[in-house]
Amino acid sequence: MQKKWFVLYTRSRCEKKIAALLTKRDIENYCPLSKSIRQWSDRKKLIYEPLFPSYVFVHVDDVELLSLKRISGDIVNPVYWLGKPAWICQEEIDAVKYFLKEYGAVRLEKQDVNVNDRVRIIRGPFNNFEANVEGFRNNMVKLSLPALGYMVIAEMDTSDIQIISKNGIGVKQLYPSVYAN
Repeated sequence: MQKKWFVLYTRSRCEKKIAALLTKRDIENYCPLSKSIRQWSDRKKLIYEPLFPSYVFVHVDDVELLSLKRISGDIVNPVYWLGKPAWICQEEIDAVKYFLKEYGAVRLEKQDVNVNDRVRIIRGPFNNFEANVEGFRNNMVKLSLPALGYMVIAEMDTSDIQIISKNGIGVKQLYPSVYAN
């Protein structure tokens, strides 16, 4: 069987513990950690927090994946996508490692995209086009491109779009402190 990077869902704040346990058992794993400085009343401290809360990546085959849950009660389940265990390609794992190595203090920001949001496509063949989000189906986003006069249905990740307005309200109006000069 071929090994792939799968995603394990862990109990809250158990990611580093699970990664250490897997390493002890010689199971290749990756728990991306981001540096941050925490301020207490009497001191500052550099801490390492999981970049993906409650997730640990494991490099195993399909059969080994199913047996991992027995290692610890802190492993809830493998993460599933469309009824199958979710797996990540090696290039994406390498990209996360590189990004953390280069930038150190990194945080994730989930970008919620809703129907009727106005977006700008920032990657791909329609780069810099503006569109209206018309709907979703699985991992497909349906965009209306008024400048072209077509409805385009494309498999597009939310990281490939930038929200311009949410339900007709400009992002600058929604978040004025972020856009203040």
